[in-house]
Amino acid sequence: MWKCKVQSRRTIIRGCFVAGASVAVPGVLFAAATPQAIDGAAAFIRKLAGQSIGILQSSAVELEAREAQFRVLMSNSFDMPFIARFVLGRHWRKATPQQRSDYVALFTEFILQTYSRRIGGYSGESFDVAGARAAGKRDVLVRTEIVRPGGPPIKADWRVRSNGGEYRIIDIMVEGVSMAVTQRSEFNAVVRQRGMPGLLQALRARTQKFGVAS
Repeated sequence: MWKCKVQSRRTIIRGCFVAGASVAVPGVLFAAATPQAIDGAAAFIRKLAGQSIGILQSSAVELEAREAQFRVLMSNSFDMPFIARFVLGRHWRKATPQQRSDYVALFTEFILQTYSRRIGGYSGESFDVAGARAAGKRDVLVRTEIVRPGGPPIKADWRVRSNGGEYRIIDIMVEGVSMAVTQRSEFNAVVRQRGMPGLLQALRARTQKFGVAS
């Protein structure tokens, strides 16, 4: 999806923290996403790639404006509330309503700030959709390759969920590693050491560092 310099792309992909890993249960057959949903998810990722590239290539537009455009694109393309809840894991159930509300807002702002500020440095990488397959009743796994002029391609699988004909990204697996699961492990460590107030404090500090109040 992303067309920016290698370091930035790896960071962007690794930071998108999307969730939705499925669990296979032996002997149980699950309904699969329809062919229409599979085609729709692949088209969604292709369109998103084109929109991202358009933003990255807009050298005539000031960086601040491109960052704002990228924020909107990410916000509309990722299911941030779902991602935030998955990443928090079992701690979500123990959090108070106010903590949940604060956490989702801070998590979303943290992600949008962090990655919209790393869109510079496009250097001509290409993005290819290699295929797509059903991954459960509502999910589709879209296989992609990001081809880099100076290195081996990066393989990324985008887990896309269809809801009423609308598509949202809920997980990204880079070279087979789920970014959501990775972030979930990191957040779990923070909460175990510092509790929910500690996690909220850490996220608030990061967002305020960029000059945006939570």
